[in-house]
Amino acid sequence: MTGASAIEARGLGKAYRAYPSARARLSEWVLPWRGPRHALRWVLNDLDLAVPRGQALGIVGRNGAGKSTLLKLVARTLQPTTGSLSVSGQVNAVLELGLGFHQDLTGRENVRLAGRLAGMDTREIDRLIPAIAAFAELGTAIDAPLRTYSTGMQARLGFSLATARRPNILIVDEALSVGDDAFQHKSFDRIRAFRRQGTTLLLVSHAGQSIMSVCDRAVLLERGRLIKDADPETVFDVYNALLAGDDEQQIRQVEAPGGGTMTVSGSGEVRIDDVSLTDWGGSPIAVAEVGAGVVLQVRARASEDVPSLVVGFLIKDRFGQPIYGTNTAQQSQTVGGLRAGESVTLRAAMDLRIGAGSYSIAVALHATETHLERSFDWRDRALLFKVVNPRHAAFVGSSWLEPRLEIER
Repeated sequence: MTGASAIEARGLGKAYRAYPSARARLSEWVLPWRGPRHALRWVLNDLDLAVPRGQALGIVGRNGAGKSTLLKLVARTLQPTTGSLSVSGQVNAVLELGLGFHQDLTGRENVRLAGRLAGMDTREIDRLIPAIAAFAELGTAIDAPLRTYSTGMQARLGFSLATARRPNILIVDEALSVGDDAFQHKSFDRIRAFRRQGTTLLLVSHAGQSIMSVCDRAVLLERGRLIKDADPETVFDVYNALLAGDDEQQIRQVEAPGGGTMTVSGSGEVRIDDVSLTDWGGSPIAVAEVGAGVVLQVRARASEDVPSLVVGFLIKDRFGQPIYGTNTAQQSQTVGGLRAGESVTLRAAMDLRIGAGSYSIAVALHATETHLERSFDWRDRALLFKVVNPRHAAFVGSSWLEPRLEIER
């Protein structure tokens, strides 16, 4: 293991035995000399991964891709079938909030029991309980049986317990999605604080905003293999394209206008010919002022007959987080079907009521309201532009709200 790595995997694999029947399982156990009766079902295969100390790594993939298995291997609740895995430092895992809690014990008793199982002594547990209860906002409910807790209360207690001490490595699965909005904000604030203090973070989430707001790197798993390792925005571009098509070979990355890479995917019956951003007069622009009127133009051409077409676009900030997106179906604008060779042009006129910064535009052509069903052509970072603010009052954030202030004394 390299000195700078908190986690290092080489040829890591995990497989489970799959038996055709209970009789076959029993036969293998009773009559081992007759050979195995099982097949191996690989959920993680030949994975190489190094995570430097202090890095925040997002782990992305479809259901069954091997994400949770990887986390459990790092947390040492599973043992690998093949390969090696080195983990340096104390690991705290938030895999399933409330897992292992006893419903007949009080919150306080559950904290004491879980703390002892985690290796803490009684004095340290008693010292941490007030802070755990306060973060979880349980009040006097900390002394009530867990069976009286709502799902949200159990989630708050589970997260508060798992993060009561700053670990060297923090693993967070989709468990945070069960809490309410206020709890999620509070939890991510604590996660960010741990990051600033040097904790290595592994975060699994299907929500791109969560990973892109916390992580500086992401990996994409597919069928137990690592297929992409890059910045979070690039990985989510490929992940979203993977969701939109059955054949991952449809996904490719090409040079984007203005530099960088552009993820292109789709079945190809209709393809994007051109994407441009202009001012009201039709002149192309790469820089616009806050609040300026612009026109996004998308030209597309059909190579085959298609019964319906939806054209959509999504504006993202420099971190890849969505700022605004819509499509012709959501706007109740019917494009209709296209015949082979026919072209269509969408013009979207809008005021850029967004903050100064660098932005990208993703464009999609698909058959229904969502690109997840029959995506013809989808291009992330199809166009890059900047917004500047030379005229308006200074502000921070991605939205220009232009408030009307009144002061009364």
